[in-house]
Amino acid sequence: MGIETDRNHHELPAHEVLVLVETDAHVGLDAGEARDRLRRFGHNVLPPVHRRGPLLRFLLQFHNPLIYILLVAAAATLALGETVDAGVILGVVLINAVIGYVQESRAEAALDALVAMTRTAATVVRDGTTRRISSDDVVPGDLVMLEAGDKVPADLRLIEVEDLEVDESALTGESVAARKEQTVLPTGTVLGDRANMAYSSTLVSRGRGRGVAVATGAQTEIGTIHRLVGTATDVETPLTRKIAQFSKLLTVAILALAAVTFAIGFARGEPAGEMLTAAVALAVGAIPEGLPPVVTITLAIGVSRMARRHAIVRKLPAVETLGGTTVICTDKTGTLTRNEMTVRELWAGGEAFQVTGDGYSPGGRLERDGRRVDVATVPAVRDCLVAGVACNDTRIDDRDGGVEVVGDPTEAALLVSGAHADVDRESVAEALPRLDSLPFESETRYMATLHEPDGSGPPVVYIKGATEMIVGLADAQLDADGAQIDLDAGRILAEANALAGRALRVLAFARAELPKEAGLGHDHLREAHVVFLGLQAMADPPRSEAVSAVAACRSAGIGVKMVTGDHVATARAIADEFGLVESAGDGQTAGAVMDGNDLAACGDDDLPDAAERASVFARVSPEQKLRLVRALQSRGHVVAMTGDGVNDAPALRQADIGIAMGRSGTEVAKEASDMVLTDDNFATIEAAAEEGRGVFDNLTKFIVWALPTSMGEGLVILVAIIAGSTLPILPVQVLWVNMTTAVALGIALAFEPRESDVMLRPPRDPSMPLLTPTLVWRIALVSFLMVLGAFGLFHLELANGASDAAARTVAVNVFVMIELTYLFNCRSLERSIVSVGVFSNRWVIAGSLAMIVLQVLFTYVPAMNTLFHTAPINVGAWARIAAVAVGVFAVVGTEKLLRRARARVADGR
Repeated sequence: MGIETDRNHHELPAHEVLVLVETDAHVGLDAGEARDRLRRFGHNVLPPVHRRGPLLRFLLQFHNPLIYILLVAAAATLALGETVDAGVILGVVLINAVIGYVQESRAEAALDALVAMTRTAATVVRDGTTRRISSDDVVPGDLVMLEAGDKVPADLRLIEVEDLEVDESALTGESVAARKEQTVLPTGTVLGDRANMAYSSTLVSRGRGRGVAVATGAQTEIGTIHRLVGTATDVETPLTRKIAQFSKLLTVAILALAAVTFAIGFARGEPAGEMLTAAVALAVGAIPEGLPPVVTITLAIGVSRMARRHAIVRKLPAVETLGGTTVICTDKTGTLTRNEMTVRELWAGGEAFQVTGDGYSPGGRLERDGRRVDVATVPAVRDCLVAGVACNDTRIDDRDGGVEVVGDPTEAALLVSGAHADVDRESVAEALPRLDSLPFESETRYMATLHEPDGSGPPVVYIKGATEMIVGLADAQLDADGAQIDLDAGRILAEANALAGRALRVLAFARAELPKEAGLGHDHLREAHVVFLGLQAMADPPRSEAVSAVAACRSAGIGVKMVTGDHVATARAIADEFGLVESAGDGQTAGAVMDGNDLAACGDDDLPDAAERASVFARVSPEQKLRLVRALQSRGHVVAMTGDGVNDAPALRQADIGIAMGRSGTEVAKEASDMVLTDDNFATIEAAAEEGRGVFDNLTKFIVWALPTSMGEGLVILVAIIAGSTLPILPVQVLWVNMTTAVALGIALAFEPRESDVMLRPPRDPSMPLLTPTLVWRIALVSFLMVLGAFGLFHLELANGASDAAARTVAVNVFVMIELTYLFNCRSLERSIVSVGVFSNRWVIAGSLAMIVLQVLFTYVPAMNTLFHTAPINVGAWARIAAVAVGVFAVVGTEKLLRRARARVADGR
């Protein structure tokens, strides 16, 4: 009989499932059968994500339009016999490829380290003996034991449960742990409601259980979503799109100029070979050889800066993509919130109290009307806190400088609220040793623990659970002084409903005394004198830094949309705290909470409008997240999607930039992402967006700085051909200028600090070209001034009796010195160098000094004169070069000043 692992096991009785998977409920599999099944079914791991090998990854570094241009130029240069020139160009291409390869390898290594941290062990029964094995070796039919803190190793049909609750947020997005039961469920029960199943990669938050593995590896529910990830397509980033468009335009312009140069010279009767040489020289001059390596270096610097701010970037272009993001779709639990349940309010003795503090950190306190409360003066409050600590199966352990909750986060919140009032677990356990307990059950909806007070007195029972159930058991309540009074059920239920209406999770607490000879049972509680103690209301608090980060994103014009698996009321309450319900963050009002049913009812044509209007999406399925991302992209948005669960992976892959959580994120989510947050914090996304905008600014600054030289060098040659004069600059000199200035000067722009207003600007329009009309005008202006200065001084030197070599040396130095002074103007494309700070980028100063030294060597060292066909020049020539360079600096500075003045007039300032 073959083992059946593809059935809906939640619909079958446990004994039938055991028969189907051919195992025993007590003995489990024998070792030989387990080895055989491991060979048949394979290891309990997801199919490996296809990664490119090292060689292919290196070769793909050359897959770039600008690299293609450089390779063609190198081939043409080599064909003309200029081996040195060809070698220089190929060297540039190789350096660029090595930098990109090393960075991607580092990112993959960082990701592998995160994945290694998620390896787990599993407790199974084989040959009747309990043993610990690697979760990778679990096979269908294995009998798996579960306890609080365990990670479920495979899809299990539960056959025994004891107060078992499982955190399934990684799979369903639901932040509240799911209660598990040993029952048979009807056909069609949805995944989130399958109480008799435990699924791979979910976490046991409370209790214990036993289940039989019915699916492993790719056959699990997370395996299903893993396959869904493959249907999402990798999206080309805005940077790669813009660079590709820019490169095509540049290629056309270069080829056109080269063709015009050849045609004009040939028409004038010049030899075809010489004109081909001139055309190639023009092409080499017009290609910005430094652009590819500087793009890569700038992105790598952004990666390094992001890593210091807790973000690991897996793909270089993702650095800039986040800077161009127009919408961030963010998960709630753990990203916007702390993923640490926290008691916020307490009601006892007929009075309301507030609890300060966030998460599981110490330092909170109880307050009433803003003033600290000493619980010794309010016995009802102390009794309520003691009940929360005594009727509790969870513990909080110190771990690696932080804390780890072993058990239910809700119970952890009760321990913390008690600790704020010096009601700690150890002292309560010592004063009230536990004798027995009744676990929470869906029928009773409460938990009870029996204790023996330290000293004389009857055993005491502490009860916690749903308010209506506790009120139904109680026949009295405490007033503020701790005296028993008649139960006011209506008042208690009204207070509980008011707290629940604020999306707080409310638990009620009570106390009873039992005769010493009586045991603990539901009948005993129904017959006992039960005193209602109070209510504790809790929530997963927002991260304080995330609140300011969301506000910063919205100020920057980036829409923030919460996409969560939580209930609508919970999502709306958190959204209120972030101000998301009033505005979608993109200039549109948001009415604006949609749930999974709303999305399902929304057709593909209507979804883009609905997605733009809404700012909160609750109870959303994986397929709906994918639809949502695609709908926003159809409106031209650059979409960033955050997530940590398996259910988030398809949308992470589809988004322009997928952002996975490093701590809580699943392996599947990390593999599908472009960036991993090591601290799981939305504030890191805002920081990364800020870095991304700075990266794009610096890339734009470099292009605006580099293009005038490339265009100027090409136009100088074109003008010389048209005028029929000697070339003012030779191809080898062009390569010297392009490469030395790119290394000494251009790379310094990659280290330019972010401008102060980078997060006050609206997002870039994704449809806008890389260069705006203003920047194109500035590039043309500086190119014209370079041609005028170089051509003019070249002929002035010849007129003064200088040799061709000396005149060309002057022309080369004109290009370099204009680039040097223009670099300071390019440190900000709008502001003056004074407002930026002359010395705020030490790399610019160091690069400028290095460039001056290089030009002195280029001009006066005999070996350089021979190699580059240069000659020494006099002080007068240097003075004229400096005058031209300073003049260009002044012209560009004046142009920026006039544009700022016009902008202020247009804004009415």
